Amino acid sequence: MRLSRCFMGLRRTYLFWPILLLLLVGAALTALLPTVEDRRRLSVLEVLRRTGSEKDNGVLPHHVDGAEEKFTIIIQTYNRTDILLKLLNHYQAVPHLQQIIIIWNNVGEQTPQKLLNSLGPHPVPMVFKEQTVNRMRNRLQPFPEIDTNAVLMLDDDLLVSVPDISFAFTVWKQFPDQIVGFVPRKHVTTTAGVYSYGSFELQDPETSGGDRYSMVLIGAAFFHHRYLKLFQVQPQAVHALVDEIQNCDDIAMNFAVALYLRKQFRSDGSTNRPSGVFVKPVDLRNLEKDASSGYQGMWHRPEHLLQRSYCLNRLTQIYGFMPLCFSNLMLCQFGFPSYANHKSRG
Repeated sequence: MRLSRCFMGLRRTYLFWPILLLLLVGAALTALLPTVEDRRRLSVLEVLRRTGSEKDNGVLPHHVDGAEEKFTIIIQTYNRTDILLKLLNHYQAVPHLQQIIIIWNNVGEQTPQKLLNSLGPHPVPMVFKEQTVNRMRNRLQPFPEIDTNAVLMLDDDLLVSVPDISFAFTVWKQFPDQIVGFVPRKHVTTTAGVYSYGSFELQDPETSGGDRYSMVLIGAAFFHHRYLKLFQVQPQAVHALVDEIQNCDDIAMNFAVALYLRKQFRSDGSTNRPSGVFVKPVDLRNLEKDASSGYQGMWHRPEHLLQRSYCLNRLTQIYGFMPLCFSNLMLCQFGFPSYANHKSRG
């Protein structure tokens, strides 16, 4: 009897350690599982993959080559050479960057190309495109030097962090037929039946909500290079409007992309797609105050927002209807951004 009890005790001891080991292994594996928030993020990414798949849309077919894996930065500059040099140094560190094209709107002035060459070599080539006329839409030319699918257009007073750019490029590869950028805006229909331009937070009288957008501004955005050609074939009245007030080329681009998407997806019966996808920036800075020239951007002008509302209504007249549609999709690389820069600019 005593031997039987001893045997039972030994068996329980031997069973205890394997069970404990299994529990510890199970706990470790459980800790490696994604949290609820992580699973939500994964589900969003899965939606992005499905949405961006060529099998689902077929609008802008991808080719697995260097053109897809790299992008070109386009910066249009005027009277801010000192800030431009800072930006050019900063963006040299961005992964997957093929080249930087600088639209030189300082007509008659020498570019800093010689200075940059004397301080080379540089990680990526920089090409200056000297313009004969200082026009807002100079940046929307399909320059022959562009040999990548993706274009990242940036204002000359804007510094975007490398992680923000890398994340946005990843998002763009899932949405190659839309503008993917950091600054959303919206149009609102007023009680008078005309459109008003405003920020992401602008309240919509129809829905009493401000959590949606209908445009993504191209001053800090990725888009496919073929949209540069698309802009060139827009009605002459569109180009004349942009030249008349030296404004709204970004609104006009959103109209052109929205119309293109509407035409492409009409056959499959899907709902209209918004022209852009909003990526919430974590570190996006305005360096305008650092310019020794003291030159201020057009968004400081008191008539700036009135001009942009005028553009919305004029473009609607030119095209015959309002093609922009709303979205509330907002993507961020992690956590909560430190601030929302899109509140501060026009």
